[in-house]
Amino acid sequence: MDRELEEFRSLMEVPSTFEEGFTWPAFIGTLFVALVMVPGSIYMGLVAGGSVGPAAQWVTVILFIEVARRANKVLGRAEIYTLFYLAAAAMTMPFGGLLWNQFYAQSTAAQANGITESLPSWFAPTDPDVLSKRTFFSWVWLPAVGLIIFESIMTRLNNTILGYGLFRLASDVEKLPFPLAPLGAQGILALSEEQQEENPNRAAEDSKGAKSWRWRVFSIGTVIGLAFGGLYVGLPTITGAVLGTPIQILPIPFVDWTQNTGKYLPAVATGLSLDLGNILIGMVLPFFAMIGSFVGLVSTFIGNPVLYNFGILHNWSDGDNTLVTSYKNTIDFYFCFTIGISLAIAIMGLIAVAKAIRQLRRHRAALPQAPVLTAAPAGRGDVPTKFIVGTYIVSVLCYILLSGWLIDWHPGVMTVMLFYGFLYTPIISYATARLEGIAGQVVEIPMVREASFILSGYQGAAVWFLPVPLSNYGMKTVEYRQAELTGTKFTSLWKSEVILAPIIIVMSLVFANFIWSLGPIPGPQYPFAQRMWELNAEGAAIIHSSTLGGYSTFEETLNWNKVPYILGGLAIGGTSLALLGYLGLPILLVYGAVRGLGQTDPHVVIPNLVGALIGRYYFQKRMGLEWRKFVPVVAAGYACGVGLIATLCIGLTFLAKSVFQLPF
Repeated sequence: MDRELEEFRSLMEVPSTFEEGFTWPAFIGTLFVALVMVPGSIYMGLVAGGSVGPAAQWVTVILFIEVARRANKVLGRAEIYTLFYLAAAAMTMPFGGLLWNQFYAQSTAAQANGITESLPSWFAPTDPDVLSKRTFFSWVWLPAVGLIIFESIMTRLNNTILGYGLFRLASDVEKLPFPLAPLGAQGILALSEEQQEENPNRAAEDSKGAKSWRWRVFSIGTVIGLAFGGLYVGLPTITGAVLGTPIQILPIPFVDWTQNTGKYLPAVATGLSLDLGNILIGMVLPFFAMIGSFVGLVSTFIGNPVLYNFGILHNWSDGDNTLVTSYKNTIDFYFCFTIGISLAIAIMGLIAVAKAIRQLRRHRAALPQAPVLTAAPAGRGDVPTKFIVGTYIVSVLCYILLSGWLIDWHPGVMTVMLFYGFLYTPIISYATARLEGIAGQVVEIPMVREASFILSGYQGAAVWFLPVPLSNYGMKTVEYRQAELTGTKFTSLWKSEVILAPIIIVMSLVFANFIWSLGPIPGPQYPFAQRMWELNAEGAAIIHSSTLGGYSTFEETLNWNKVPYILGGLAIGGTSLALLGYLGLPILLVYGAVRGLGQTDPHVVIPNLVGALIGRYYFQKRMGLEWRKFVPVVAAGYACGVGLIATLCIGLTFLAKSVFQLPF
């Protein structure tokens, strides 16, 4: 195994025993998250474009630890992690999207492109009288609500089961380190050990002070998060609630310089995210993965002007901002090129799995009595492979049957559904699982959905709003690795999903309806939605109008003339992986660089690089390899601090919105 991969794999040891984490405290935590955190997350999405995911996780965990402390009870690591997992899972609010649906149905962009009259009933009603009432509790909204319930249940099922299967491949077979997994796991251990030190019954088991560094380091990160979160999240949220217009000292989500640098760097998106969390993430992730990502960024800075001058990136024009530049570049070149890059990563990953299995068979043949290296640890709560495959096949068939019924069994659309369910989704999910395991990054191929629906030959707008088996389940593998590191049985996670799903469905609908009833969305009190939604609607309308007949911009995205771009991406990606691997370069650098050959925006990459350089050449020089154990705990504390600030500000905002001023 690569030396740096081995270093990250050994940062935390897997416990010898696994415990059940779904207990009564976890069930009560489910209700708490549904009642308190769900509305906050919907609101933060409108204000800042993000969610209170970290807020929900750490606030829930800390609150229940404090309640348990006053009841003279100690929550185990498995119970704490299950609460942590529940809070994160609750943030996938199914009905938050209805707020976007109602806006898009009456947006100027949809009306100008002839989309409004073509919207199906299972997306949103289009009657202005219905929309003016600002409530989802109406019979005309029932088809849209029913479809969202179906998608919510099936997505959770697939994410849970297929994510587990991918984890078995990436962790148990390939032994990948999952560098982001300790970010949450170390924080859980910090809180667990802090309880044990305070409890006299545990003092004999764990000598006081032996592991207390985690709590001290976690506290330092929390203070940093509180200070920065007050400036970055708190100030615009509170001022937006009180003054009607938020005050932003640090722009959200990033500073955009593209319009100023276009003369010197044509077709290159430039800008910077001022979120301190991106620097901490750069410290957490493997150093060579960050260097590789920066190499990929530099390749776009050099390559995009060249492609522009050769007429390949021909849609870009001086004055375009970051979003428009990325959008046009994707249409012109990077859509096809990224397909080739992702295929190269997936193929190399499959080759690596095949090699690992072959070596395992040789080992077992030489030593017949040797233990099976890919066998799941005893007591972890694993399930047979047949169950994973069978569940996924059934869920995909449910998607296909429902979509076929809604679209009148259009043959082109049915072909697309089969392609999504049985080819694209498994491949892209595995590629992401492997890259998550190596470098903590995600593989995404943009506009696959758009291109496939256009090529299906369907005429009309309804196809864009079908439930489709198109997703990337590779990111779920990190949560399974965190559960393993904290000694939590996987059955705890599955029980949590079963109990959580109906509660979140109900609460999400109730609170989305409440927030809409407070006033029109978007509005001045929601700066992100007001700034971004109209632009997003314009882009969506262009896409949705592409199947109404006539010429479409997306005919440029995927055609026979661009097949060489796909083959070029496959050749360059595969050759780079093979060559850099042959030269003995760190595998994390190799995958980071190859992934960066696709279109890479600088807003997050540059802060990540700054964090990586500070961590390696300052903190690691002073503290040695122990720094690798400290920094995930600092980052976890930071997320907790920002989350506490976000939760407090959201509560104050809801309080302010609930107060009615009398006219006299």
